[in-house]
Amino acid sequence: MKKTYLAALIVALIFVGWMLSGQLGNGDARLPAPTLAESRDALLRQREDTPTAVRVRTLTAETQRATVTLRGRTEANRRVAVRAETSGLIVDLPVEKGEMVRAGDIICRIDAGSRPARLDEARAAVTLAELEYEGVRRLEDRGLVSSTGVASARAKLATARADLSQRELDLSHTAIRAPFDGVVEERPVELGDHLTAGQVCAEVLDPDPLLLVGQLSERDVARIRLGDPGQGRLLTGETAPGVITYLAQSAHPSTRTFRVEVAVSNADTQLREGITTELILPVEEHRAHHIPSSVLALDDVGELGVRILNADDRVEFVRIRVIRDSPTGLWVTGLPETVTLITVGQELVVPGERVQPVPEAVPPPSAATANPPSLRIESDAVSSHSGEAGAPAT
Repeated sequence: MKKTYLAALIVALIFVGWMLSGQLGNGDARLPAPTLAESRDALLRQREDTPTAVRVRTLTAETQRATVTLRGRTEANRRVAVRAETSGLIVDLPVEKGEMVRAGDIICRIDAGSRPARLDEARAAVTLAELEYEGVRRLEDRGLVSSTGVASARAKLATARADLSQRELDLSHTAIRAPFDGVVEERPVELGDHLTAGQVCAEVLDPDPLLLVGQLSERDVARIRLGDPGQGRLLTGETAPGVITYLAQSAHPSTRTFRVEVAVSNADTQLREGITTELILPVEEHRAHHIPSSVLALDDVGELGVRILNADDRVEFVRIRVIRDSPTGLWVTGLPETVTLITVGQELVVPGERVQPVPEAVPPPSAATANPPSLRIESDAVSSHSGEAGAPAT
């Protein structure tokens, strides 16, 4: 047993000695790893004599307006359920569902029944009351009738006239008319149906102007002004320019957003109600540059920016803010008025490195001719954003 213990102890001492000899003989392996700045400086020293070639583009700032983009929908300017004001059978339906009507056009006609005869009766009663009142007035002038008799005749005449007005109104209510120019959207009755007072004859909506409705966030509500231009891009593909006509004074109690409306012309009724749309509302102006989205990068702390060249052809990283996008690129702020932007090879260089700039052979299309901001469909929930792009990977 003692020999076994002794052998185990010898093996343990040999193993510990071997471990210690490795640490003592390779002390340099335990040195701390170089920092990112030290690695970058070492890389710069290696490349100083052989600069990397990068493609560049010279840009000049232009005046552009930032935009607030909302997800919304189209709504009719107004919608009214036209109701009957008297009772009776429907004897005529001059318009069909979906037809255009003018204000005052008859939508439904109710059987007049005995109303014309009762109207003639009321007119005769008024004539009789007028004659009686004139006779009493002449007798009053001769002192043969008291003032009480005159007042009674006047009251009788007033009652007869009120009854005549009521019967004329009741007869006119047999013709149910459109309250404004619009489209008959619904007509829930047919010939022979019996309408009672208050029952719906038809539903009329006014499609011109059409409203583009969205919900504006609290952070953006102070940037919007009534009368400013607005634009909608419908899910069906149409683009609809208009004017901001309404901005709510109070927020929705649950979403804390403010209703905003943009009125657009729809005289030809080609735009329909209830279509998902993107509202693009211009706000403050900026001096901005139009850049391709491919040049975006992140710095060491995750901030969005681009790589540019200074006067010594050295790389600099500049943080930017995206104010809106377009089909050909992004409009950004934060760059100098005139800037040399690295467009190809920016992922191969680091800030502070001297490079060999190669101007682009063909100038890019004029940013001034770029189309309006592209459609960005968001989640089904109503939301808003100010056009700030998410940061892509370096």
